[in-house]
Amino acid sequence: MTDLTRVATDLRCDILRMIAEAKSGHPGGSLSCTDILTSLYFGGVLKHDPKNPKMEGRDWFFLAKGHAAPALYAALAHAGYFPVEELMTLRKLGTRLQGHPDCNLCPGVEVSTGSLGQGLSIAAGTACGLALDGKEGSVFALLGDGECEEGQVWEAAMFSAHRKLDNLTAIIDHNGLQIDGKVTEVCSPEDLGVKFEAFGWDVRHVDGHDIDALIEVLNACKSSREGKPHAVIAETVKGKGVSFMENEAGWHGKAPSAEQLEAALAELEAACDKEVCRG
Repeated sequence: MTDLTRVATDLRCDILRMIAEAKSGHPGGSLSCTDILTSLYFGGVLKHDPKNPKMEGRDWFFLAKGHAAPALYAALAHAGYFPVEELMTLRKLGTRLQGHPDCNLCPGVEVSTGSLGQGLSIAAGTACGLALDGKEGSVFALLGDGECEEGQVWEAAMFSAHRKLDNLTAIIDHNGLQIDGKVTEVCSPEDLGVKFEAFGWDVRHVDGHDIDALIEVLNACKSSREGKPHAVIAETVKGKGVSFMENEAGWHGKAPSAEQLEAALAELEAACDKEVCRG
């Protein structure tokens, strides 16, 4: 656990560094899903190969909430898909690291995302294709809870249950906030667990910042083949790990200043040292 705590801290630090360098980006939702990506890429959940990103039989990951690209880029870089130093080119002219993931530029990115609501449809189509072809591989999609206001999400949910896509897992980054404020106040999708269950999905709940629990739940979804797609409602905190960013909708899409970056990095490192000592 302590090793993965270190990994998650490194990812969070690089997320903040690259956004500060770019003077643009989305720290809040990137920090809230960092532990989920740590579990997938470093916790043994995803079958993947940085040296052969398109290998047959791999597991597939789709970042439906494409504005959290800094979190995905940090995970991919630390996993070995491209040099960590390249993270500092985020959003710069000519970079492979666009503001939203571009599968034509960045190794490890399966599909270009950015328009919210489309990611689960893409994941469902991929899962259906794998099933029809009798191919191995599990499919994971990471959605935002605000994203679940989009109608296309529920069309994909209906299709996935109808096709019995038990090789598909949707992970909901349930941090309660979107760019305009609280999800419940903007356009509440109500209880997402109850809703996915009503659509015929296997639903599981987890602390989205408990890496051990995330690994256990995600592996359980991956191994379960009982004719239902899986939805994991991960309870998270927007801006997790940086006290002045946590639960603040204003940090949805704003870069930290140099002083704020320094304070945030110090806080993350102190918390990691404390956790490692405790472990």
